[in-house]
Amino acid sequence: MSRDSYTSLASVYDRLNSEVDYAAIADHIERQFHFMTSPPVSLLDLACGTGSLTVELARRGYDLIGVDLSEDMLAEARRKCDVVRCAHDILLIRQNMVDLELYGTVDAIVCCLDSLNYLTRDGELRRTLSHVHNYLNPNGLFIFDVNTPYKFRQVYGNNSYILEDDGILCAWQNCYNEKSRICDFYLSIFRECEDGRWERSDECQRERCYSLATLKRMLADTGFELLAVCDGWSENEPNEESERWCVTARRAEHDFAKGEIMRAESGDMRVESGEWNMTSPKAKS
Repeated sequence: MSRDSYTSLASVYDRLNSEVDYAAIADHIERQFHFMTSPPVSLLDLACGTGSLTVELARRGYDLIGVDLSEDMLAEARRKCDVVRCAHDILLIRQNMVDLELYGTVDAIVCCLDSLNYLTRDGELRRTLSHVHNYLNPNGLFIFDVNTPYKFRQVYGNNSYILEDDGILCAWQNCYNEKSRICDFYLSIFRECEDGRWERSDECQRERCYSLATLKRMLADTGFELLAVCDGWSENEPNEESERWCVTARRAEHDFAKGEIMRAESGDMRVESGEWNMTSPKAKS
């Protein structure tokens, strides 16, 4: 399923994910800006969801564009953007990141909360990275995170979970296929009505597990220089039990092959072993 399957979840997403610290994510993003020769002005929040990170970065003075495929998630983001007071107006665009098209380039692009894992079909990751490269200014940064193989195997696996808040309950069943590296999430959302009844809606989502070797190869193939791989939003190096890799890459100075976006259709399914135990640059202090 594509990321536009957030129809049932959009209105309750923030309440069911209240533990996400968007200020900490923004802090991590800003720490990566030391890799740039000058502070960025314009940022793109790719797969911005309900806009919580978009708004957090806008409050810090950056000129923000938010892109997401889900119309329902963007509606939530619009409500937040309409009430926040920022130095710049926030532009929200409904697009699939695989077909990203902007009016111009930006200084940095962020893509957080495992949004790239939603690229499950062969060629989608390479094509998206090619577009990201195309819309970055020279030496611009791409900062993103992905769920790790450890998380897919040990946390998701075939486990089930319950998420709840006042008047809301989400029953979440996972089904991970090690061979295909695809994890299906079967979600049942229950909402309490004013008359005491409960309404149920069901949704299926899908993510793909990428090895660190695959990410490194894809970044190199699409014209990026890898700068840092961190354990979550910390500055620590990843380990065997890291659940999230946060990656910082820079658009390389050399010209990128013009035909790369077309060649991206050829796929990216090669799987490597030793996902985490590789030499990975550590962010400078």
